[in-house]
Amino acid sequence: MEEIKKLSIKQWAKDDRPRERLLAGGSSSLSDAELLAILIGSGSRNESAVELARRILGSFENSLNRLGKQTVKELMQFRGIGEARAVAITAALELGRRRKDEDVTAKPCIQSSRDAYSIMQPLLCDLMHEEFWIILLNRSNRLIEVLRTSQGGISGTVTDIRMIMKNAIMYVASSLVLCHNHPSGNLKPSKADLEITKKVAEAARLMDVKVLDHIIIADRSYFSFADEGIM
Repeated sequence: MEEIKKLSIKQWAKDDRPRERLLAGGSSSLSDAELLAILIGSGSRNESAVELARRILGSFENSLNRLGKQTVKELMQFRGIGEARAVAITAALELGRRRKDEDVTAKPCIQSSRDAYSIMQPLLCDLMHEEFWIILLNRSNRLIEVLRTSQGGISGTVTDIRMIMKNAIMYVASSLVLCHNHPSGNLKPSKADLEITKKVAEAARLMDVKVLDHIIIADRSYFSFADEGIM
């Protein structure tokens, strides 16, 4: 029986090629696998770039969020992904994160825990260590600045209340939102989380600054102290 040979992307019908489809219909017309295939560039004799992209995404349950957490070395474990391709994928995903970061400069108005989460999720969702941030707001609850105050390990970080208040005073903030991530994925606040929230709120009250909320982020979910009535 004659062996059936796989077609390379170049041999596909023009409308089926990711690059041509992007040029014709824009990037939004492509699937995640097809966009990833463009970054990969080319496949092999046994596997097209799109098939390789699908295999990679499938390993992460088709989650770009999980893919974005992989290091260059981890991506290179896939057959067909060398250092150059792994670097290209990592760089592209980082650009996507930075594009979201630029939205912060639009100085939005924080009116709910969801608003705060939307700002902080791109900064914290992919981290494998814990970080503590503050969102500083003016009297109209409009964003002044977003600042990282501490960085720790997988299980926690040391939060310096003096550093938080120093920044609040320096930026003349009227209120602030506390935020940190749980790399473990567990959204439940720890005893330390409850204690630091209380201490910061007490210190801020002395400076006539309101602590509006404390947001805990884990992947694509969050826990709001204000929404749960424990501020």
